[in-house]
Formats: sequence, C-alpha cells, structure tokens
Amino acid sequence: MIFTVITLFPEVFKEFLGCSIIGRALEKELVWVNLVNLRDYAYDKHKTCDDSPYGGGAGMVLKAEPLALALNAVGVKGKRIIYPSAGGRLLNQERAAQLAAEIELVIVCGHYEGIDQRIIDTYITDEISIGDYIVSSGETAAMVMIDAITRLLKGVISEDSLEEESFQQGLLEYPQYTRPREILGLKVPEVLLNGNHKEIQKWRLEQSFKKTLKNRSDLITENNLQES
Repeated sequence: MIFTVITLFPEVFKEFLGCSIIGRALEKELVWVNLVNLRDYAYDKHKTCDDSPYGGGAGMVLKAEPLALALNAVGVKGKRIIYPSAGGRLLNQERAAQLAAEIELVIVCGHYEGIDQRIIDTYITDEISIGDYIVSSGETAAMVMIDAITRLLKGVISEDSLEEESFQQGLLEYPQYTRPREILGLKVPEVLLNGNHKEIQKWRLEQSFKKTLKNRSDLITENNLQES
C-alpha cells in the first residue's frame, strides 16, 4: 500500500511514522508513505498556498493552483483521492477495509477553512470524516486514516488480533485483563482463570454486547441479538 500525502506540514508526520505499528510496517515495506510538501507547488516568491474566501468570512482557504499542480505531479488517474473533511462520509471499519484493498491512496490535507471547492469537484473521489467533531488540520485526520487502514493490511498485525477487535464483529471489544490477579481492590473475573475456553468465549460475547448496548447502542442489530 502506498500513501501519498499532500500537506503544508510534512514535519508533523515524523514521529508518527517512526513509531509502533506504522513504523514496523514501514520497516517491513508493507506500506510506503510519500509526503508531498504543498509549498513546493506554490509559484510566488512567498510560497503562498492560501487566500481569503470569496463572499467574506473568517479564516483562509487553500488555493486551487498549488493543489492542482501537486495532484497532477503525483498522478491521479485511477487512484482514490481522499480529502479528510468534517463534511464527508464517516470513516468506519467497513470503509477502512475497502480503502485497504487499494494499491495507492492520495490524501489531500486541508487546513484553515478547507480547500477550494473546485479541487473537490475536479479531483477528490472520497470526502471522509473521522468523526462528528472538528480538528485543527487535515494532517491529524490523515494520520488517523493511515493508522486505521494500515493495521488492516496483511502481515501488519496478526489476523487473530483483528478478528477480536471492536467493530470487526459488529460489537465493541470485550474487557481485557492481565497480571496481577488483584489490584486496586478489584479481581480478574474468575471465568478468565478457569481454562474453559467455551465459557470464556461466552463471557466475552456477553461483555461485548453489554458494552455495545451501553456505549454504542446504534450498533446493535438483529444479528447481534441472536448471537448474544
């Protein structure tokens, strides 16, 4: 998988790309991340990439010219061109899995009040939101997307780990415990200590259902109810 990221601030990705699962995936060459500095495609001496919006209003908008030049330079034909946007479709596990099936994804990081609509109309194939809230930059959203997609790629993490995660089976993940057996006045549930895998599996499913019902009742379906 190749991620090509067009950004005003490539430096913010430095620590993210060097750590944990993403860092190991890069070392194994399971993913490649190509950071493209948008300012390299600004043609004036000040490398200006933003301007005030037509019609007035607060903030600045990323200009169409440098964005178009950058997109043409990286190549867009046949590729998914993603714009992280609060106005996009919600990123969920199913959509992340669909994107993980692509060979290359181009991510355009907005900033300030966003990007010129003509870039969206001409180049963007997917506007995607990471949630119903606002973050300061598209770089933050891009890192969330890269992480969510990368961990679904074959060989990045074990398939067993993926199968038991939240959202994989339509429910939130069950509670996890490790040593010591008692701390803070709380004990590990006895069912996890008896070695009976059938009982453990049943307990975990029940706990997943209870957690989902409490925190994300919108995920409960008829299939969930039948399984629980």
